[in-house]
Amino acid sequence: MTSYLSRADLSVAAPIAAFAEESLTASGRDPEAFWAGVSAIVHDLGPRNAALLRTRDELQRRIDDFHRTRPGVPDRDAYRALLTDIGYLAADPGAVAVTTEDVDPEIATLAGPQLVVPLLNARFALNAANARWGSLYDALYGTDAIDRTGDLAPGRAFTPARAAAVVARGRELLDAIAPLAGGSHRDATGYAVDDEGLAVRTADGVRRLADATAFVGFAGDPEEPRAVLLRHHGLHAEIDVDRNGSIGRTDPAGVQDILLESAITTILDLEDSVAAVDAEDKALGYRNWRGFMDGTLTETVTKDGRTFTRALAADRTYRTAAGDEVTLPGRAVLFIRNVGHLMRTDAVLDRDGEPVFEGILDAVMTALGALPDLEGPDAGRNSRTGSMYIVKPKMHGPEEVAFAVELFGRVEELLGLRARTLKIGIMDEERRTSANLAAAIAAASDRVVFINTGFLDRTGDEIHTSLHAGPFLPKAAIKAQPFMQAYEDRNVAIGVASGLDGHAQIGKGMWAEPDLMRAMLEKKIAHPLSGASTAWVPSPTAATLHALHYHQVDPFAVRATLPPVGEDALDRLLVPPLAGEGVLTADVVAEELDNNVQSILGYVVRWIDQGIGVSKVPDIHGTGLMEDRATLRISSQLLANWLLHGVITPEQVDESLRRLAEVVDEQNAGDPAYEPLAFPDGAEPGIAYTAARRLILEGADQPSGYTEPLLHGLRREKKAQQQR
Repeated sequence: MTSYLSRADLSVAAPIAAFAEESLTASGRDPEAFWAGVSAIVHDLGPRNAALLRTRDELQRRIDDFHRTRPGVPDRDAYRALLTDIGYLAADPGAVAVTTEDVDPEIATLAGPQLVVPLLNARFALNAANARWGSLYDALYGTDAIDRTGDLAPGRAFTPARAAAVVARGRELLDAIAPLAGGSHRDATGYAVDDEGLAVRTADGVRRLADATAFVGFAGDPEEPRAVLLRHHGLHAEIDVDRNGSIGRTDPAGVQDILLESAITTILDLEDSVAAVDAEDKALGYRNWRGFMDGTLTETVTKDGRTFTRALAADRTYRTAAGDEVTLPGRAVLFIRNVGHLMRTDAVLDRDGEPVFEGILDAVMTALGALPDLEGPDAGRNSRTGSMYIVKPKMHGPEEVAFAVELFGRVEELLGLRARTLKIGIMDEERRTSANLAAAIAAASDRVVFINTGFLDRTGDEIHTSLHAGPFLPKAAIKAQPFMQAYEDRNVAIGVASGLDGHAQIGKGMWAEPDLMRAMLEKKIAHPLSGASTAWVPSPTAATLHALHYHQVDPFAVRATLPPVGEDALDRLLVPPLAGEGVLTADVVAEELDNNVQSILGYVVRWIDQGIGVSKVPDIHGTGLMEDRATLRISSQLLANWLLHGVITPEQVDESLRRLAEVVDEQNAGDPAYEPLAFPDGAEPGIAYTAARRLILEGADQPSGYTEPLLHGLRREKKAQQQR
């Protein structure tokens, strides 16, 4: 039972009040003035938030009516006329000039991998923050990035042939990012630093770098440095030298490892990768965030029989050849992802006893938690420019972006922060934002630090927006449709044209298969080749491997060579990927139904029963996929669309659910905390199974196709059941 405390004219759940008032005391702020200010924000902006949601509903009603009367792919001119008339398409903002100031270089001018991690899991979150630096040798040796057949197959014992292949790949990288004026790093017998810079010893004498500026600094004795620091495309690489190490003692130059600057930014997530449904969950997230900002967050970890304390990594210090000191961050620059505008939370009740909008609460509390990084003697642990970076998801068009900007301004006033301290990341995952991206950027032109694309949520919204137009293609086929390429291309082109260079990241979506690193190395280079300066990866190891792509390709140089997207790009964006005549055969439908049902069950059972918001979930073929709540959105919306148009029946859904519940149970048999989904005839299904079924059967009625309303209610029901 939630305990509430009276604050101003609000009722505040005790865990939230405790977090806030500890933070206020530490920063020397007056709690009474703070809560009065929070009340003013809640009561001024709450009705505006509600009005924006009513606009969403009205626009969707008008689009649904259009598709009901004109099924199929809509006539271009008639459809554009409708979307313009109802205000779905905003007026052209003209030339947009982004002016965001005080942005850290990791966001403004550098390109590299990005992690997204659930903030409620301190162990994972610390690991992700510390993934700024990663071992290339470990990433290659421990994954299929190096062939795993024949002599290269990894075994329980150390495999010399595999290690040799790893070392060879490492030398290839050094030759690519810091080539010698003659010869190769393969020939190195040692590294030293003298007045001319880096000296690479070989059997044929000392070799120098072709570009002396690639050498940044060193650590240790200049005659036998323990570390040599290089820079290429703005990213650093460290040659780790240890002639007594397990690898170094067999290496002619004593190279033990190559450390790569990897995840230069990380998003700590309070949204799709967490199951935060009540005041206790929210307070835990806020406390963890504050622990990152004041540097105090730690977690006791037991791994391989060893127990240790994980904390934030220290910065790294080197000396230049001239004797100056160079310090590099040991941690990623951290964003925090707040929730969107949709959900309310009873963590705080307004003067009428109604739950407040969760996005408003997130803005206030996460800014409060960021104060140790923004002011005082220890400021700058995260942002060296005095900014706070908030990713704001699931906004529908420029009006909603403008509302978020106003909210951030009000929070700055509340806390006495300088204007535009709170920066905004705009997630381009709703079709109304995609169609109006330039106007959305214009609405935040002095705060925007991030735009990105993503297949799952974007397609989930695509399906729900055009739900009544007709049956959609299967998911894999949707990804290859013209609207998706138009979406990806327009995002970069509009971002570049708006002047994001030097101010903000342009990002791309997740590689979801953490065990398939060879495939990632082959395919994910497409993201920097598209001009994107960052892209999401599922693990620190994947970040280190994806960093190789940013050494191969400079996205900022690519942007100048990109072809125009064409005047018809918006028209292509607005064509729903409907299935043509004869595409949805019985076999295709049966396979797609099972794939989506299994995906929903496999993810939702962990979300509901264990509160796990993101994890590696086996697909129907046993391949592990990193899944978060966007997985449910796309899968449930596709099946809801097929139900609406009679492609499948409720009976087929139920048969698939019952059959695949047993498959998911078998896949999770090794988890002692797992509760089976399958149930005998005549028995009542569990809450997780019910959640999966309702997401499908009630999917067409969910606001914008979101899963949160159903999931939050059922997770709270499950928590209450577990506490009885």
